[in-house]
Amino acid sequence: MLRLPEAQRDLFKKPFGTLYRGIEELLPRLEGRAVYAVGDVVTHNLLDAGIVPDIAIIDGYTMRTPCTRSPLLKARRMTAKNPAGTITDELVDAIERAVRDPPGVIFVDGEEDLAVIPLVLAAPDGAAVLYGQPGEGVVLRIVDASAKREAESILKVFVRE
Repeated sequence: MLRLPEAQRDLFKKPFGTLYRGIEELLPRLEGRAVYAVGDVVTHNLLDAGIVPDIAIIDGYTMRTPCTRSPLLKARRMTAKNPAGTITDELVDAIERAVRDPPGVIFVDGEEDLAVIPLVLAAPDGAAVLYGQPGEGVVLRIVDASAKREAESILKVFVRE
């Protein structure tokens, strides 16, 4: 398991991609791409916009409170334990399985916030990864070599336990 040290938590205050105020603004960027969503609200908002994500990673919560808009997707369901502030091997394995054989929903027992990092590393070039930036909007990261390099560098601040 990888743990994000408390001193490095600010790293995730800056968007890991382009920040949009809402899903509607970024819809044109999703055309023809695999779409991967991290978070219950982002997934719900994609579904409301008529886009079914190829992969959704959800935990049933938004900003630490139960999410009343948890999406119901008709896709293969996997579960993974992932405590807050960590990236577990179990989560990474589930992400890799989902990317190899979409569609899939990964229901996280714990917290899915940091899943965007291993998801970008596992995703094929050209995929669109979306996640919520609390209080600000939704972040879109198109996977390419630069995104993978940045994800790798972020992982270097984590501590293996």
